[in-house]
Parts: sequence; structure tokens; C-alpha cells
Amino acid sequence: MPATIEGIFTPHVVPLDDQGNINEPELRRYVDWLIDKGVHGLYPNGSTGEFIRFSPEERRRIVRIVCDQAAGRVPVLAGAAEATARETIEACETYAEYGARAVAIVSPYYYRLCPESVYAYFREIALASPIDVTLYNIPMFASPIDVATIRRLAEFERIVGIKDSSGDVPFMMRMIQAVRPIRPDFVFLTGWELVLVPMLLLGCQGGTNAISGVVPELTRKLFDLVRAGQIAEAMTLQYRLLELFDVMLYSADFPEGFRAGVELRGFSTGRSRQPMSEGQRIDRVGLQRVLQCILADFGFVSAPAEGCPVRTGSIERDRVAQITASVVHELRQRGVL
Repeated sequence: MPATIEGIFTPHVVPLDDQGNINEPELRRYVDWLIDKGVHGLYPNGSTGEFIRFSPEERRRIVRIVCDQAAGRVPVLAGAAEATARETIEACETYAEYGARAVAIVSPYYYRLCPESVYAYFREIALASPIDVTLYNIPMFASPIDVATIRRLAEFERIVGIKDSSGDVPFMMRMIQAVRPIRPDFVFLTGWELVLVPMLLLGCQGGTNAISGVVPELTRKLFDLVRAGQIAEAMTLQYRLLELFDVMLYSADFPEGFRAGVELRGFSTGRSRQPMSEGQRIDRVGLQRVLQCILADFGFVSAPAEGCPVRTGSIERDRVAQITASVVHELRQRGVL
């Protein structure tokens, strides 16, 4: 039986050496650590992994390394987005040979395409791919995939799920409502950790969350708490993760904050291929200090020698509480809870 696409999949960063090349030993060590800490799967070549900053050959090498090091312990959901359908299909063929469980393919990017063009793109891939495909909806970076198109694409057996990074809870509800009756096995994953608990309550089978690359123990615990019906405890943890996520996402150009977080967990990520000014490098040092304080509060690292300021909590707390309350109310109305 194929490995289940369920739970927390980590879209992980790629460590680089002093010359800016893939640091294979460090990547392998990082993969082992993520698996040991309890993530359910790995997601190389995602947005957090800066796939567009690597050549096609490097992207293939990254997936090969991850599949080899995972060695079947957890499934690999490999990012296979290339510039054209033909190149993407070639990537699908290669990743199937490497042993990936499935591929994640972002909607066409740069050019903003209409729904019919998006459908034609994925249809071509679905008919030719030798490996299962999950759609990747990230409207801030690529052509959006609307509900009607997702429902049409769900009719292809090879398309087995979708990763949605919009963070739009009503949109996820509409997708599930439209697709699940015709494809009960279709997988829904959320790529927005700020609403991970509400999305899991709605029926998502898991998430592809960048924060799991920094605190895999906590994202796994949050998933397990929701599955066990311990929603209040899960929401307490969700609130605590908000501050960490906000700092990593908003204090530096994405995904630099997450690379800084991974470094604090004991890995050498190297300098990103995205050029930074001297001022940004200084800001990154300050960012790491803030992250160190937050991670110290969780008990993962020691606090900085100069101490840590008192924190007031995340600005997103009220919004997430509101979303969760509305989701729980809706599920109770339907007799699910």
C-alpha cells in the first residue's frame, strides 16, 4: 500500500556551504533530525526551500538526496513545478524513479492565467504523470486555482489532493464541500500554519508548514492534540506558535526568518542565494536574537546572555480564536462535534 499523505509535511530549507552550493551532509543530517522529531513527511522544493533559486539539475539533486536519506521512513512529497508542462512531466518521471510518494505542482506562475488555462495545464500533467499529483494553490505567487477547476481536476485519478496556502478558511470549506462527495479519498492540506487548528477541524488531513522545519516537535504535538479531540490544549499551542511564526515570516524577506530559525536548532544553513545588503545582515542578527528568546521559552535553546524582553503575545491571537470558534460552531451545527 502506498504511504498515506497525511499529517505534518515539512517544506524544508536547503543548507548551503560557503560557496553557495548544496551542503549535502548537512541536508542529510537535517532530514534525519526532522524524521526523528516526528514529522509525518518531507516536502523538498517548496517555497520555503526556495526552489526557484536552484537550477533544474539542483532541484533533482535535492529530491534525490531527500528520498535517499528518508529511505522509506516517511513519505516524500516532492515539489515538481517547472516552467512548462513538458518540463514538469519530466520532473514527475524523475521523482517517481527516486521513490517520492507524490509530487506537488504549483499552478502556472509569472503569467496570470484564466481558470480554463489552469485546467488545461494540470490536465496535461495528470494524463502523463507516472506519480500521484497534489495541486498547489498559492495565489500570492501563481495563478489561482478556483473551486470549480479543482472539482474538475479531482476527476483525474492521478490527482490525489491539494495543498492550499491561501489561508482562506471559507475557501477550504467550499473545496471540501465540492470535492469530497465525488472523491472521498482526496487529500486536503493547508500551507498556512496560522489557521492550522481550524483547518484540521474542518477536515484537512494535514499541513505543509514551514514552521515544522524549526519546531517539528510542536507541530506534530498540535496535530496529535487535534486528532485526540483536545481542542483547547491544541489552541493554546496554536497561540504560542503564532508569535514564532509572525517573527520568522514578517521580520525578514521570506524565507530568511525560517533559515535563521533552523540555524538556532543547530544546523548550518549558510547564506541564502538571495542577495542581502549589509543592513539586512545586521537585521538578521537581531532577528536571531528574538527567535532565540522565543525558542528558549519553549525550552529548545538557551536564552541570550543579555536576557529577553517580556512579550505581549501575537497580534493574530484574536483573529485565530474567532476563526476557530466559527469552525467549531459550524461543525456542531452539522452534528460532527
